[in-house]
Amino acid sequence: MAAKKPKWVVEKEQAKRTAAAETVWLFGLHAVRDALLNPAREKLRLIVTKNASDRLADAISQSGIEPEMADPRKFPAPIDPQSVHQGAALEVRSLDWGALADCCLGDGVNPPRVVMLDRVTDPHNVGAILRSAEVFGASAVVAPRHYSAPETGALAKTASGALERQPYLRVRNLSDAIQELQNMGYLVLGLAGEAEITIEQALDGMRDRPVALVLGAEGPGLREKTRASVDHLVKIEFAGAFGSLNVSNAAAIALYAARC
Repeated sequence: MAAKKPKWVVEKEQAKRTAAAETVWLFGLHAVRDALLNPAREKLRLIVTKNASDRLADAISQSGIEPEMADPRKFPAPIDPQSVHQGAALEVRSLDWGALADCCLGDGVNPPRVVMLDRVTDPHNVGAILRSAEVFGASAVVAPRHYSAPETGALAKTASGALERQPYLRVRNLSDAIQELQNMGYLVLGLAGEAEITIEQALDGMRDRPVALVLGAEGPGLREKTRASVDHLVKIEFAGAFGSLNVSNAAAIALYAARC
């Protein structure tokens, strides 16, 4: 008689099967084009209008997928009617970027930079953060599986193609992920408006270290457990009495401030 599997093993296997069965509808010319050109992306169904088909002709040809032509007045893809789809929608499976450690090793040339998100649930914010992460060469954007934005069409459209190239890892536990990075030699900095030192001050003499920047949701900010897990709390220097930034703007500024 086979030994009974521990509950956590069963739950992990169930979550893996559920994730494998889930699909995402991407929409908009940029998001669809980049997904079509990504060999790592499993593509299931493409719906396009004649105009979108013409504009995506090269990408469609390279992808090998057979498109379904649609009337722009009766676009049949199961997406929000308010979505600006530009006549193109692609059903895909989520990307598998692999293990946290593998993604965060860096390129061996420059010390890696990683963005970690604590309960940032707005897909538009996460999409914008992915764009900034790609621009500044971050190794990954990391978020917990729960209370974070999953891959969605809205996220992909805001990311404007970065979702296909920038690792977006959703982990079981953010504090465990922070500890894993610390064990790899990362300096982990949590952004908090009331912090006493800036990012630049925290990195003085240590820019050759791998760095992870942890940002919380607007309003509640970082959770207490996250605050206790990071190496330092840091702030973005601001002028005047008003010092609040949208989280995606804060991520871009923090990545620039933490550059090698």
